[in-house]
Amino acid sequence: MSFVKVSTYPCNPSTTRGEASKLSGTKDGKIVYTNGKVVIIRDLKNPSLSLAYTGHAHPVTVARVSPSGYYCASADSQGNVKIWDTSYLTSAFPPTSSEPPILKAEYKTLSGKIRDLAWDGESKRIIVVGEGREKFGHAFQVDTGSAAGEIGAGHSKFINAVSIRHQRPFRAVTGGDDGRLVFHSGVPFKYEKTIQSHTQFIQDVQYSPNGDFFASVGSDYKAFVYDGKTGDTLFELSEPHRGSIMAVSWSPSSKLLATSSADCSVKLWDVESKNNKATWTIGSGVAHQQVGNTWSGESDSSGIVSLSLGGQLNVLEVNTPDRVSKVLHGAIKGVTAASISGKTLFAGAFDGQVTTFNIESGEALPLTGSSAGHEGKVVAMATSSGTGSVFSAGYDDRIREIDPNNQSLKPSAYTLTSQPKGIDVVASGSDTIVAITVNAIEVIQDGNEVFKLPVNFAPSAVATSKDTTVAIGGEDQKVRLYDWNGQELSEVGKLEANKAAISALAFSKDGKLLAVGDSVGKIILYDVAEKKTMTTRWAYHSARINSLSFTSDSKYCLSGSLDTHIYVWSVEKPIRNVGIKNAVAGGVNIVEWLSQEGQKRLIMGAGADGCIRTWEVTLPA
Repeated sequence: MSFVKVSTYPCNPSTTRGEASKLSGTKDGKIVYTNGKVVIIRDLKNPSLSLAYTGHAHPVTVARVSPSGYYCASADSQGNVKIWDTSYLTSAFPPTSSEPPILKAEYKTLSGKIRDLAWDGESKRIIVVGEGREKFGHAFQVDTGSAAGEIGAGHSKFINAVSIRHQRPFRAVTGGDDGRLVFHSGVPFKYEKTIQSHTQFIQDVQYSPNGDFFASVGSDYKAFVYDGKTGDTLFELSEPHRGSIMAVSWSPSSKLLATSSADCSVKLWDVESKNNKATWTIGSGVAHQQVGNTWSGESDSSGIVSLSLGGQLNVLEVNTPDRVSKVLHGAIKGVTAASISGKTLFAGAFDGQVTTFNIESGEALPLTGSSAGHEGKVVAMATSSGTGSVFSAGYDDRIREIDPNNQSLKPSAYTLTSQPKGIDVVASGSDTIVAITVNAIEVIQDGNEVFKLPVNFAPSAVATSKDTTVAIGGEDQKVRLYDWNGQELSEVGKLEANKAAISALAFSKDGKLLAVGDSVGKIILYDVAEKKTMTTRWAYHSARINSLSFTSDSKYCLSGSLDTHIYVWSVEKPIRNVGIKNAVAGGVNIVEWLSQEGQKRLIMGAGADGCIRTWEVTLPA
């Protein structure tokens, strides 16, 4: 068996209310942003063509690709900067290798959170700014890490933004919480003057691509344009926003300027005439506050991408100023559960939201209906083999039903008596849901409880077979088998070979086998009818098993673990397997087979980083 990486369905950016989120674009039409410990390079046209860099140990705050396109610099909340190779992206994007990009250098630049960074035009120097204790900024050489000047003089509070003029003579400008812009000459960069045009926090500052201008925006609802060489104030934009302006970006021609504001709007400005050319109003309410933007591509018509506080990426085209051209969706928190209905993957996240993914195109959309999911973490999801309906359980102690045809969440919900630990749907009969809670097993039909079995153990996993058999795993290291006769559950046996708390269960599609994963990474395969062990050799994981899934022919089993690895196991030859190492940063929470026919089959894995990745596995002929 072998595998090759196919695609990555990216998470969307993480946001914080009141803080600007830093986005950046590339010349070939991609955007760069961060979420948690992940850096995403995303293709705007095809959502499945994305790269997720997971080399940081701390939350990443900003990432920008160098002007040469050969490297990306990403900075985190502990003041670390990693510079990694992106040269291969122009010829092979996304990369099919599972190996992480080559790390060129890593530097400790500040003693606190880095809020922004900027490359110079030669891709040789970087300036970082943020929340350091000894200093608020640092300029250094990319190759050696040695200082390239002094940044931070003139500021009395944290610095929020920095930009460097890409043409010689080099200039740099920084803006901070003290409402000051500090203009630097270089190189080496040194303080030249302070510009006091704003009266409140400066949220963003950006140089135009041609170096003639730079612009600043702030929480005082104002935006200014300055001379790029001298730092002299040229003019203030005359039709300001009605809220804090969080981000500014220039068009590739340096003739247009885009500003994004907390008043839920994005404005386009003509620099020469100083007039507002277009205004996009993106919804209303806190979730639609605009907190970041960037201009992607090499032409003015290539489009603006503005980020909503709710995590949505809004693509705006200059030629269509009356509407939002496209909205890019994705998970914002880690994916904790998933289920497949038809050609759609439904993924539930730690924040309770459920996102749908088209398996063929990778397009992601939120659910429609009364809400987008649960009010707490989505614990489990299951699909009815009869109707195709998808059911989800969350930490709001409710079970919700999703209509797969219109991808909407039905308004009704069943409330459990306590916090759910897992759910599954009985194959026979109507949509009968078996739910396990902290101290009971509940059976629900048509939104009503039809049976409840209090238990004296702590249930931890549940699975149903193609017939009426229900398996319940417990923290007492045992698996109990029950039979559902349509009215009640009756215990018919126990499986006791595991030596740790049961964490995942899966029946084979023919119902003859049961795979049991535990909290120490061991998987035991049982014969259900004989209630005996088939193999104990699936023991390559080193941490909790979070998910198991069989192929439709019951010949192969897929496993995902907290150890970040995914394995494909052979039922007929238990010693045969293929391991996808470091498949999902932070741990694999869910695995599924996306295709069930042929020698080459598509699998998916998702977990803590919020991205959904797919691989093509070649099975033995």
